Amino acid sequence: MIDEAPEPHTGPVPDATADPVSPSLVSSGPLTPDPLAPGPVTADDLALVLNLAAATLRGAPADADWSRPAGAVDWDCWATVEHLADDLIAYAAQLGPQTPPLDRYVPFLSVRHFPGGPNSFVFAQREAGPAGLVQVLEASGALMVAMARTAAPEARAYHPWGIADPAGFTAMSLVEALVHLHDVAEGLGLPWQPPADVCHRTLARLFPDVPLDAAAGPWPTLLWATGRAELPGRPRRTDWRWYAEVRDDT
Repeated sequence: MIDEAPEPHTGPVPDATADPVSPSLVSSGPLTPDPLAPGPVTADDLALVLNLAAATLRGAPADADWSRPAGAVDWDCWATVEHLADDLIAYAAQLGPQTPPLDRYVPFLSVRHFPGGPNSFVFAQREAGPAGLVQVLEASGALMVAMARTAAPEARAYHPWGIADPAGFTAMSLVEALVHLHDVAEGLGLPWQPPADVCHRTLARLFPDVPLDAAAGPWPTLLWATGRAELPGRPRRTDWRWYAEVRDDT
């Protein structure tokens, strides 16, 4: 366990099973209401993105090399999909207990399979191949979608970047899926262009410090917000985080 707030994020999307920090030490951030806020994220948004993600991954060539780096992430494509599946289950689990934890993650035993790799408790059998890996992702995502649909709106649970409600965990699941599919698609040479309206809702919920670039649109702005792209007049981000805590304006 660590007892200080996390450093600003510089690499992949945060590890959902990382060591916890005290929620009292997490900055609330510049939560400026967005007059053009596009509305809240929904379970339907997450279901749509995960269906598109599975279809995209299934479109990989039969001889695709899943050991290739996932874009700018330090992990390979296979491990990145496993990480996404792991985060989806971990986020669902946070809302699962009768009294969700407010000071730590639900204490699943997690491991790192290689130095610098994600800290995970969800892994796909290699002998099941890419089809099995996608099935693991679909099953994990279905659990988070079900939790997004059924969790009480007043539920609150721990994340190191803010105590979140079900909408917050849905948005965190969305940003994980949106940008990690971008990473894997880059690694495998696949197209990935998610719905702009879902990207806008995710951006508004988790990145109140990032104004929408109207010329570029929501998806390029979200990639910029997560350190994956440059925008005109905005150099690539090297330090970033999201704001998970409950929002009244999205």
